[in-house]
Amino acid sequence: MFDFLEGYDLWEAFWTTVQLTVLSAVGSLIWGTMLAAMRVGPVPLMRGFGTAYVNIVRNIPLTVIILFTSLGLNQTFEVTLGSDQINTTNFRLAVLGLIVYTSAFVCEALRSGINTVPVGQAEAARAIGLNFTQVLTLVVLPQAFRSVVGPLANVLIALTKNTTVAAAIGVAEAATLMKEMIENEAQLVLISAVFAFGFVCLTLPTGLILGWVSKKVAVKR
Repeated sequence: MFDFLEGYDLWEAFWTTVQLTVLSAVGSLIWGTMLAAMRVGPVPLMRGFGTAYVNIVRNIPLTVIILFTSLGLNQTFEVTLGSDQINTTNFRLAVLGLIVYTSAFVCEALRSGINTVPVGQAEAARAIGLNFTQVLTLVVLPQAFRSVVGPLANVLIALTKNTTVAAAIGVAEAATLMKEMIENEAQLVLISAVFAFGFVCLTLPTGLILGWVSKKVAVKR
């Protein structure tokens, strides 16, 4: 029944998807946190940049961003991200595009968590002499992260599925292999079912685990 899978490296394709997800998630968390800090910061220029970035990037299709990293950065400006191999370059460009896009959603999720922290706590921290950076890192962000584990889990699940867009620039992840198999094999339904099951195996445990973590670390007010 599943003879059509012979000759295709299904594990390697999904491993590439996992790598895209993990690297993009880490980068998005870092950049998204910085954007959230800008949006709630006291410097008008930084607030304006953070607001403009989020509002613009969230309204650009991910496919456009991914294609720009390849056609714009790589082919027009010859940005290779430290690699001479086209496959490695495309992989890194896909990670960059996913970070640029996903960080906007991470920022908004985290900003909503920051807004749940009582204003009195930040005021009390400033009253004892802490500056903005110290207030943010020592008082506000620890509580904000605890309150947005659930929303960040949703962003991570969406990111996992969004990695399929990397196929547009030739990254050999699951969607690329699926397209190749559909073109070569007369098993559309079974192939679709196999890859759908693969993505469920990636996203369902993520949602369940992070949902459990969210309940454990939730801030009780």
